[in-house]
Amino acid sequence: MEKLWLIIKREYLTRVTKPSFILTTLLAPIAIGLFLVVVGLIMSYQGDDSKEIVIVDQGNMLERKIRDQRNMYFRFSDQSLEDILAKRPEAPFDAVLIIPPLREIERTRHTIFYHADEQLDIDGMIALQNIIEDKIRDYKIRTLNLDADQLAQLNTQITLDPEPLQETGDIDGQGSNPSPITSVVAAALGGLMGFVMYMIVFINGMMVMRSVMEEKMNRIVEVMISSVRPFYLMMGKILGVGGVGLTQLLVWAILIPLVAGGANLLFGFDSQQMVLDEASTEFATEDIEILISQVSSELSNLNWWLIVPCFVLFFLGGYIIYSSLFAGIGSAVGDDLADSQALTLPIMIPVILALYIMFVAIRVPNSSLAVWSSIFPLFSPIVMPARLAFGPPAWQIILSLVLLVLAAIFCVWISGRIYRIGILMYGKKGSFKEIWKWVRSKD
Repeated sequence: MEKLWLIIKREYLTRVTKPSFILTTLLAPIAIGLFLVVVGLIMSYQGDDSKEIVIVDQGNMLERKIRDQRNMYFRFSDQSLEDILAKRPEAPFDAVLIIPPLREIERTRHTIFYHADEQLDIDGMIALQNIIEDKIRDYKIRTLNLDADQLAQLNTQITLDPEPLQETGDIDGQGSNPSPITSVVAAALGGLMGFVMYMIVFINGMMVMRSVMEEKMNRIVEVMISSVRPFYLMMGKILGVGGVGLTQLLVWAILIPLVAGGANLLFGFDSQQMVLDEASTEFATEDIEILISQVSSELSNLNWWLIVPCFVLFFLGGYIIYSSLFAGIGSAVGDDLADSQALTLPIMIPVILALYIMFVAIRVPNSSLAVWSSIFPLFSPIVMPARLAFGPPAWQIILSLVLLVLAAIFCVWISGRIYRIGILMYGKKGSFKEIWKWVRSKD
């Protein structure tokens, strides 16, 4: 164990103290902060091309009442298009909007004509259409002598509130009663955890394989094997590189919120406010505040004492499985990247499949595909974290963890048998046939 600890310490300190690691760890949050600022500025950009639009309302449906919109300014005219164009030098404008009269009040489609040298952009076209649609709707209501308030009361928004068949909460009955957005919050959290797990397992596994390939090509491993067993060398490398990845994630988890918050303060851009502004175009401000309150309540009601430890356990199990397999493949190939890509394909396929199954799991977490995939060891490190927020049965979590531990032990054993021979093989390309011989060979 002492030699294993020395290898872990060497792998960890060698990589953490590299200038490239320090620069990447520190500059990545800054790059993300700048990216958020640029995206925020782009998304908040509303254009600077203002248009003066003359409206010819031939049926007087708008009653010469319309508000100026963003970058669009309106004025009415009773003249014909030819007369308006003739007076253009005296009263400049950018476009003329002709609104023909509505011949039949029951018509549901109506065409208006936009005359301009330059056509409207998509946002401007949609905004103008919506304005005229609302005005014509008001005209129909007035013509048919309908009550606008009564018409508004005909619209009923349905909210599906799930309720348990039997009360399972506390004495006051307020225990684990789900709300209408419980599934949405759980799906968002599950998708986030599953994707983070995918990135961690995949990136760190590839990092272990590259490290093994580099040491094999530099012949450093020959010196190290003279004093330590190959199995300890492989496990030390896996655990050391895993510690590097966790350190980087921990630093990013601290720096990224700080950098993002600092960027918002420095540039005066608030991403949350931008989201609220965009949402307020379709929903009332009170509804948005209620939604935010419900989301916060749902997050606080989640069983974090189960989610966080299980997330860590599935991360460790998945990382050990795939990192050991990547380490075994890295020891079997040389500097030929084509060989490494061919041999890593069978390892990458389960990871990619698990990512796609994860998207199914957050939509239908209790389906047969989601349940059995979250139990299968090669899929469970990614699929099960996506289901944790939905509260899967305890037997599924326990069975998944047990199989994950057994699979991790088996993969480490297989990879160790490949590593002990492959790490000292030079001048011979690794193949599935050769690797199978190494696994079957006796000590």
